[in-house]
Amino acid sequence: MSQSGAQAAAFFRDVASHRTVWTVQDESGCPAPMTPIGRRSMPFWSSRSRAEKIIRTAPAYAAMEPRKIDVDDWMREWLPDLKRDGLLVGINWSGARAVGWDFEVDHAIARLEAAQASHATFPEGN
Repeated sequence: MSQSGAQAAAFFRDVASHRTVWTVQDESGCPAPMTPIGRRSMPFWSSRSRAEKIIRTAPAYAAMEPRKIDVDDWMREWLPDLKRDGLLVGINWSGARAVGWDFEVDHAIARLEAAQASHATFPEGN
């Protein structure tokens, strides 16, 4: 599995378990940079530590702060807005260039629902 693939798998597993999503923001809001395919993507991370790491390592995010989002709010409010606006969902981007996988909203929802079903069947520690 690629580095980005491993990051994506960790994202859905961690979000299903901890029920939170993280993004970064500054006074202008959350970033949504242009991807190599010519579409904008809003990045999200599965933990505060991952969001803080991107702030430390990616110069474009150095002035930003982490923002915690409840997974239910993310699915009910954030994702429909991203879909309406034609944005992709960036998953656990990493490195100085803040790169990783970008998902269509519907694909991100399907992956999260599958991870939640798996987590309900096999909760941590069992």
